Parts: sequence; C-alpha cells; structure tokens
Amino acid sequence: MKTSTFARAVQAALIAAAIGGASTAALADIKDYKFELVDQSVQAGPDKVITVRLVNTKTGKPVPDAVIFASRLDMAPDGMQEMATKVTAMPGTEPGTYRFKASFGMAGRWQLSLGAKVQGETGTVENKLVITAQK
Repeated sequence: MKTSTFARAVQAALIAAAIGGASTAALADIKDYKFELVDQSVQAGPDKVITVRLVNTKTGKPVPDAVIFASRLDMAPDGMQEMATKVTAMPGTEPGTYRFKASFGMAGRWQLSLGAKVQGETGTVENKLVITAQK
C-alpha cells in the first residue's frame, strides 16, 4: 500500500514538473531577443565587415541559427535614407554572431536594419543599429 502511494506521489511530481516546464517555455517572447553591434564603428570605404550578435536578453546568451531574411544599410540617422548600400551576408565566426559585408561610401552614421526569425519562436526580431563610418 505504501509503495503505490509513493508511486502516485512520484507520478504527480513528474506531471507537475512537466507542466511547469511547458509553462516556462510558453513565457518566451520574440521581444526577448535583440541584435547588438560587436564594433560601433568602421572605416569608410569598400568591403567593410560588420559583425552583430543576436542575444536572448533574459539569459544574456548568444542565439545561433537564426534566419536573417531582411537587411538594409542606409544613412537614415543623418537624414539621408536614400543613401543606401548593398549588404551581403557572410558566415559568422562563432555561434550567435552574424557578419555582413558592405561599402561605406562616406563617413557618417549608418543604420543597419535587420529582420530575423529565431528557431522555435513565433514572430520576427527587428532591430535598427547605428554604426559610425570614420575617415
């Protein structure tokens, strides 16, 4: 009799743990992710590499394997949105980093706009990062 009571208690504890784990996963939100610039500035000129890191803001950990489907680089911070340049994705050097090659035609503030999907999450991570091109 004591064995079956113990077995039921263990079973109930496992069910409670499973439900608790599922509710924790349900609390994840696409707003818990953001891109950060690794370097805030680059030298103006052709074929410069920009590295960004995608992080989970709750854990502080980098997020690998995101699918970046939108990228744009323009001079919107300096009021010149029409001054845009081509951005080419490159392989990252470590998990959670994403690299892009672009030409910075002039010194000033450039805005890198990114859109990405995170594995296992619904919604889109969208960030606008300002990078300074120096002479």
